[in-house]
Amino acid sequence: MMVKSRVASQATIVALTVLAGSLVSAPVWAQNYPVTAGQKATAIQVAQAGVPLSELAANAPDNYTVKRGDTLWAISGIFLKSAWRWPELWGMNLNDIKNPHLIYPGQQLYLEKKDGRATLRTQQTATNEAPTDTVRLSPRTRYESLASDALPTLKSHLIEPFLAEPVIVDENGLTAAPRIVAAQEGRVLLTRGDRAYARGQGDAALTDEPGQKQKAYRVFRNATPLKDPVTAEVLGYEAQYVGKALLVRGESTQESTDASGKARTDIVPATIDIVAAKEEMRIGDRLLPEPERQFQSYVPHAPQAKVNARIVSVYGSAVVNAAQNQVVVINLGTRDGIESGHVLAILKDGARLVDKTDEARTELKLPDERNGLLMVFRTFEKLSYALVLEITDGAKVGDRLVNPR
Repeated sequence: MMVKSRVASQATIVALTVLAGSLVSAPVWAQNYPVTAGQKATAIQVAQAGVPLSELAANAPDNYTVKRGDTLWAISGIFLKSAWRWPELWGMNLNDIKNPHLIYPGQQLYLEKKDGRATLRTQQTATNEAPTDTVRLSPRTRYESLASDALPTLKSHLIEPFLAEPVIVDENGLTAAPRIVAAQEGRVLLTRGDRAYARGQGDAALTDEPGQKQKAYRVFRNATPLKDPVTAEVLGYEAQYVGKALLVRGESTQESTDASGKARTDIVPATIDIVAAKEEMRIGDRLLPEPERQFQSYVPHAPQAKVNARIVSVYGSAVVNAAQNQVVVINLGTRDGIESGHVLAILKDGARLVDKTDEARTELKLPDERNGLLMVFRTFEKLSYALVLEITDGAKVGDRLVNPR
């Protein structure tokens, strides 16, 4: 917990690591967010010399007041041509900002230009009062967590569903998972509030132990192959998320006798309750354990190594072209050095045409042109999910991805 006091320089100090924020949760503000040695060196260099005016955004304002609904990515883009170059923005005010990972509504940012260079500083409001979200400690003290006020790097609702819903599995990932085998009263389709029965085999058996927390499972269907658009290699399978279930009773066996009096052992499947449904579930759908929720810090930055990637798929079966704030899958993963926060430029494939000014009618291919930016936010071994941050003309399967500069 932090005390919101009138001394804004302590409780609400602005960190101009615009883009070094996180998907905010109650304890997140206290985490030690990653800053690489290279990013710190860049910030120190900029702090000493400022930023060339040529690196400023065309319409960079002289001052800006942070407001609710802002994102760190958007604020960085207000001042710099390249929003992902947050260490430089941090460096523009390094003397004032010791913690580069906190920024709150009500803070004011001032742009100063001198001798062809630009620096950024912070200041209280014009009336010399603390920001509007600050509360006086008189006549009584009020304690309140600042976590809910801190700005996220991006709008968190765009990413959070993909941290829990879609999943990349190998060829046998779902076939070995427990499956729904029956429903009550002969039902074919299941939705929230329904009870069903499921069964696993071997290590995938659904078991419970007295005193343990009730186990949660995600329900999936249809593992769709994701192929590299260049080599046609199957890089993984994307499972379709359909809902969530809680384990009520684990699998067991029961001794009984048949009509002839002969002893037999009955297999009793596990009992599950459907607690969330994105769409109706059915017999045969698979269960995977619900992972513990992790609050990740996204630090957008350019990859150090050269990248040449492709878009493998656009999330959503009815979507052909990805617009801003939509999610795509790319054909590189952890084995290729891709990590969360990597920003890549999207290139639009240059058109092929005939040179009508040439009597020989020579075929030409126009250069690939930059069409936007995306940021990786979840990685697997061979594939990664990325959010389209900026786009001019829609991104599609096969589009090239390269380093942003």
